[in-house]
Amino acid sequence: MSGTRTRRPRADAQRNYERILAAADTAFREQGTGASLEGIARRAGVAIGTLYGHFPNRRALAAALLRERHATLFESAEELPEQVPPLAAIAGWMGAVAVHAAAYRGLAALLMEGFDDEASELHEACERMAAITESLLSTARDAGAVRAEVTAADIHALMNAAAWLREQVSPTQAEHLLRLMVAGLRPGGEDPTQED
Repeated sequence: MSGTRTRRPRADAQRNYERILAAADTAFREQGTGASLEGIARRAGVAIGTLYGHFPNRRALAAALLRERHATLFESAEELPEQVPPLAAIAGWMGAVAVHAAAYRGLAALLMEGFDDEASELHEACERMAAITESLLSTARDAGAVRAEVTAADIHALMNAAAWLREQVSPTQAEHLLRLMVAGLRPGGEDPTQED
């Protein structure tokens, strides 16, 4: 009997955790990452204190929702250098991150905040993204596939812009604009802002 009593709260807690995640996924898809946490708790059928017991803040909730997606994203990135040339690897990575960051309106901004905030629950994933970007860029630079002045910060800014564009235009238009961004990374193009 006592064994049943100790197991039940854990089962209830797990059910609540899963219900909160499902409610948050729906709310974030409908309203973006700024969706009301109280509304998410109501949708999940739990008290707001229960939500905060599992997820102390919005970033923790987003990190839990993205855990599996991050793992898939990182796994696919590891295969890119073996499958395609260096510039295509960067383009593939930028496209994958843009799609990933556009899963919820406002997610791209939340991820960008995680880069600079070591206390953020998203920081570790952002650090991994940064390391992948740096590795792919270094390979492309060594191969002469990108302009020498391109930095990882540039790539991150472009990915953030590409994610934002996916919220504003059709997927076809967003992919076209991403191709234009990638074309600008190629060496050999003149910078029209530089005077002779």
